[in-house]
Amino acid sequence: MGELALGDGIGGITHRTVAVNGIRLHIAEKGTGPAVLLLHGFPELWYSWRHQISYLSSRGYRAVAPDLRGFGDSDAPPPHDCYTMLHVVGDIVALIQFLGEEKVFVVGHDWGAIVAWNLCMFRPDLVRSVVALSVAFMPRNPLRKPLDTLRLVYGDDYYVCAFQEKERAEGEFAQIDLKLLMKKFLTYHDPKPVIVPKDKGFSTPPEKEIVLPAWLSEEDVEYFANKFRRTGFTGGVNYYRALDLSWELTAAWTGAKIKVPAKFIVGDEDLTYHFPGAKEYIHHGGFKKDVPLLQDVVVIEGAGHFINQEKAMEIAEHIYEFISNI
Repeated sequence: MGELALGDGIGGITHRTVAVNGIRLHIAEKGTGPAVLLLHGFPELWYSWRHQISYLSSRGYRAVAPDLRGFGDSDAPPPHDCYTMLHVVGDIVALIQFLGEEKVFVVGHDWGAIVAWNLCMFRPDLVRSVVALSVAFMPRNPLRKPLDTLRLVYGDDYYVCAFQEKERAEGEFAQIDLKLLMKKFLTYHDPKPVIVPKDKGFSTPPEKEIVLPAWLSEEDVEYFANKFRRTGFTGGVNYYRALDLSWELTAAWTGAKIKVPAKFIVGDEDLTYHFPGAKEYIHHGGFKKDVPLLQDVVVIEGAGHFINQEKAMEIAEHIYEFISNI
C-alpha cells in the first residue's frame, strides 16, 4: 500500500489494493453486513464517499468505495481504449467476486452512475438495487455517436469535446495550481453547460477568489490535489475519450431495459439536469419506461453537481432509506 496520505485513515476506514480484471484497484472499506459499492465520478476519488462510508457502516452495511481505474491509487493503463464500459464494469464485476459477494447494492455518482447503470444492464444478477446520483440512465442512440450528439448540441468547445484533445485537457491542467484547479472543479455550481473557449481554456484563473463552501474544507481539497498531482488527469479524461468506443461495443444492448430496483437523485442546479430533454425524459415517462423498477426520483433544491459531498448526510439517508427496504 505504501504510506497513508492525508485523509486515508479517517473514521476507521481501511484501505487495500486488490488484483482484479488484470489491474490493481485501490479500495476503501468499512463495516460488515450486506455490501454497498460506492462508485465515484470525475474528477473524484473514493474520498468523495467518506461521509456515506461512515454512515452506512454504522448502520450494518459493508461500504466499499474503489478508486475506479485511472484514478487515485488504482492502476491507470495509458491507452484511452482501456476505459470502455466493458473494461470498467468488468473491474466492478471482478471486485464483487473478489469480495465474495453474490449480490451488492450499487451507488454511483457522475461517471460512477454511468458505470452503475451499465453494471445493471450487463449483470443484473449481481445487483440488489441501484442508486444513481446526477446522471440518469441514458439509452443508447443507435443512429448517432455520443460525441456527434454533444458537438451538435453544444459545439466543439463543450468540455467533453475539448477533453478529446490532450493539449486542451492535460496540457491546460498542467498550467494551473492543482489545488486551485480542484477548487474550480468541486465548487462549480452552475446549471449552464461547461463551455471552454480555446482562447480561455481550463487554466484561466478565476475572476475572484474561490471561497470554499461549508461542505468542503482545505484539507479535502488538498487530499484530491495530492492524488491528482501524482497521477495526472489522463486516466480520468480517458473515460470521455472512450465514449464513442463504448457506444460501438454496446450495440448489442440497444433497447435494453434496467431491470433492478432503482432510485435517482439530482440537484436542481446540476448541469446534467439541464441537458436538453433531460427533465422531460426524467419526469414524463421515458426514464420509467427504460427503468421499469424505478421507485423514486428525488430533486434536491439548491444542490449542484457534486451532490454526494455537498449534501452528504441527506444523500446518505436517502441511500439507507432505499436499500433498507429492498
